[in-house]
Amino acid sequence: MNSVAVIGAGAWGTALAIQAFRAGNQVTLWVRDPTRAASIAASRENPRLPGVQLPAAITATSIQPIETDTTLLAVPMQFIRAIMPNLPAAPLVIGAKGLESGTLRLPLEVAAEVRPDLRAAVLTGPNFAHEIAAGLPAASVVAAADAALRDRIAETLGTASFRLYGNDDPIGAQVGGAAKNVIAIAAGAVIGAGLGENARAALITRGLAELSRLAVALGGRAETVMGLSGLGDLLLTCTGAASRNYSLGVALGRGERLADVLAGRSSVTEGVATAPALVARAQGAGSESRASVEMPICAAVASLLAGRTTLAEAITSLLARPRRDE
Repeated sequence: MNSVAVIGAGAWGTALAIQAFRAGNQVTLWVRDPTRAASIAASRENPRLPGVQLPAAITATSIQPIETDTTLLAVPMQFIRAIMPNLPAAPLVIGAKGLESGTLRLPLEVAAEVRPDLRAAVLTGPNFAHEIAAGLPAASVVAAADAALRDRIAETLGTASFRLYGNDDPIGAQVGGAAKNVIAIAAGAVIGAGLGENARAALITRGLAELSRLAVALGGRAETVMGLSGLGDLLLTCTGAASRNYSLGVALGRGERLADVLAGRSSVTEGVATAPALVARAQGAGSESRASVEMPICAAVASLLAGRTTLAEAITSLLARPRRDE
């Protein structure tokens, strides 16, 4: 039996722990706070994923060091660098989506810098944690240049209800996972402001075009963007009520203040930190390529979140862009 360590006991980490157990592995869920780890171990429930019972065979702990055959890293993007040095020397699967603030690096780029000794892949796609935990049908992508690693992870985590596809374009897959959160904030704002479904559909479609341009500019492939890690994740995040980024956008569209919305949340809304980093990366910062990629929707979201523009001004600016062929 393979051993799997899931680092991070948020909703996504807890769901991945349950899925890894369902796939026949010996699973440890690592919790940063010892008190919280003890509570989860005793109650078999995690408040971050309410109504879900943790199987008795899953060990919840905060004890280090961690020994495992496979590590699943399920912490928010901005915490990856701090945790990476303490990871065991086992194949790594990163479940975070976004760009690191400051360095503008994607998840695997951070891993390559901090732990070049690790074989690493990303797990990404249209997955809500509560549905994965419940065993509802879903599909996801394991992206890595290493074909043997992709196969190993798919065999370790895949089941009949959780279908895993390999992908040898980790750049395209990671860009899709990052950009969709930013575009989802815009989609939510459109609905929150009462602008209608037509406007949301147009925004999602044009957002997909932005995502594709950036992926290709960074060395990814356009066809990756049309798969689960791009279009699939974008559709779910821009339309699902359980999406933290979409619901944040809805609140902003209704006139709520960003600080107030974030203050009422215990979980991280990745698109807030990702938006300015994504726009900066698109403009050539943090990479060898200096080519500028046009991303007006993502730029509008970044400006809205920073308080440099109002929602009405952002909408007016997007609608006033020069007419062009699609």
